[in-house]
Amino acid sequence: MNRLASATSPYLLQHADNPVDWWQWGPDALAEARRRNVPILLSVGYAACHWCHVMAHESFEDAGTAALMNGHFVNIKVDREERPDIDAVYMAATQAMTGQGGWPMTCFLTPDGEPFHCGTYYPPSPRPGLPSFRQLLAAVAEAWQERPAELLDGAKQIVAHLAEQTGPLQESVVDEAVLAGAVGKLQQEADPVNGGFGRAPKFPPSMVLEFLLRHHERTGSSVALSLVDSTAEAMARGGLYDQLAGGFARYSVDAEWIVPHFEKMLYDNALLLRFYAHLWRRTGSATALRVATGTAQFLFDSLRTPGGGFASSLDADTDGVEGMTYVWTPSQLREVVGDDSAAELFGVTPEGTFEEGASTLRLFGDLPEPLRVKLLEERAKRPQPGRDDKVIASWNGLAITALAEAGVALDRPQWIDWARQAAELLLRVHVVDGRLRRSSRDGVVGESAGVLEDYACVADGFLALHQATGDAKWLTEATWLLDLALARFASPEVPGAYFDTADDAETLVQRPADPGDNASPSGASALTGALLTASALAGYDSAARYREAAEQALRRAGVLAGRVPRFAGHWLSVAEALHAGPVQVAVVGDDAALRLAAARGVHGGGIVLAGEPDAPGVPLLADRPLVGGAPAAYVCRGYVCDRPVTSAGELTAQL
Repeated sequence: MNRLASATSPYLLQHADNPVDWWQWGPDALAEARRRNVPILLSVGYAACHWCHVMAHESFEDAGTAALMNGHFVNIKVDREERPDIDAVYMAATQAMTGQGGWPMTCFLTPDGEPFHCGTYYPPSPRPGLPSFRQLLAAVAEAWQERPAELLDGAKQIVAHLAEQTGPLQESVVDEAVLAGAVGKLQQEADPVNGGFGRAPKFPPSMVLEFLLRHHERTGSSVALSLVDSTAEAMARGGLYDQLAGGFARYSVDAEWIVPHFEKMLYDNALLLRFYAHLWRRTGSATALRVATGTAQFLFDSLRTPGGGFASSLDADTDGVEGMTYVWTPSQLREVVGDDSAAELFGVTPEGTFEEGASTLRLFGDLPEPLRVKLLEERAKRPQPGRDDKVIASWNGLAITALAEAGVALDRPQWIDWARQAAELLLRVHVVDGRLRRSSRDGVVGESAGVLEDYACVADGFLALHQATGDAKWLTEATWLLDLALARFASPEVPGAYFDTADDAETLVQRPADPGDNASPSGASALTGALLTASALAGYDSAARYREAAEQALRRAGVLAGRVPRFAGHWLSVAEALHAGPVQVAVVGDDAALRLAAARGVHGGGIVLAGEPDAPGVPLLADRPLVGGAPAAYVCRGYVCDRPVTSAGELTAQL
């Protein structure tokens, strides 16, 4: 029976024609496992995942393997992007059992959803230290038939262990010592040769870079800026960045940023667009301007959906071959250009840097625009990677924030309009019965409830749009989301702690609450940042409440920020904004030069809003009149304000 045909997830639809009798996650699937008294085989992945495709071709499309699965298990397929709560619970179990995690994730559960055996990819034939998938299926089925009580007891022990290992962090402030210590620890973990942090594989550390840039802005730290510059330049010139079409791949398999894992994710590119725009704002870097512009264009050209939102990702594979669309040989470049100049510019050698003599493109000089366009036109003739075109609320929130902030700073009103259209889609499609849904596709909303990161990132995007447009509507919509998040996700026992699912969400074997920043901000850190921003924009009563909630949440992040700053980048960024005030700039009256000076001079995490004095529904502009009939800018830091100024030069000096 094809139960995946009605899914809104392209990942689930990829499996709709498998011979496996797949179920979607839900009470019906668990009830079927109880009725049959068989374990659940839970398979979790996502559309752009290379090894998910491999395991699908090797095992889930194989009739013999499917017969084993159907005979002994209730098989459930989950898109981790649609159900991050399910993914978080069983990833914690996988890591506890195996010491590592990843996708595809393969878990065996009791009919009540308690995990008793977990792993990731399993091959069709045995490998050293790894059974074949069929061997594993047979072993689990036999164990369930012969010693079910042992498996049930083991599963309960695992759930109890996970409960012991999780819980809110102890209170520990993120003070000056923690912020400076985080910079020192990041310096120790930095790769002094290649940029970035740690060893291969290397992921773009967008939130850590944002923190370091904000720390430099506030303190003048040359160490922080040097870490930012070296990593930003290395990523921008490496194979991680698409030198022709813009946009970043998910990560680099090597330490030198040469060969990427080719999928492109919306969240990475939104966070990196924001960072590079901020870097250009602070340093005037030509590289930062090129990358910010290219990444914004990539979002529009490659990820924008007909409804105005942004799709989740582009696949790592093209026709089952990883990177086929993107790599070149010297002869291929020569055919387009006529000589070896392009090969020299991009570091494409006869030996190749990827596979079968092909190379990724790295940039060893300035890229002439006509050459970029010519090569991109040629590349467009090749087969193109698939696109997961579902719209994820939180990731679109990140994109809205990035496009709105970058659009103001770089004076690109079109980017702000793209952000507005995405925000309108979220309001039109994702808000159902007064609550936020996680995903949609082709204008049809999915069933999955929004998690904390959805409420937080969308609210933050709306706040950025409020600042970029001066439209009171977006402040109203943002504060509604924040109020709902405070009411539904806060821990009733521990002040400042938050769960990732709402208090009335589906009950899983564990209620997830992960405070760590990873590929994107944690729900708790994203909420804290949005609350801090809202505290500078909302009316007095709400502002005080939001500020108190932000400070309370930040006190739960001190241990994390101090010990593992690489997994607390957004927390640290929010702390920097708090220590800086955050800086607020209100521009009253119509003066383009003042607005631009504010947008380009403000510190990261700062607030800039322009409009007419006492504009309805815009508290930041209240009681701030024109000065002598002329437009003026009011600068405040926290609760202290400077005198208003009327020229761009004076404003730049104040900032």
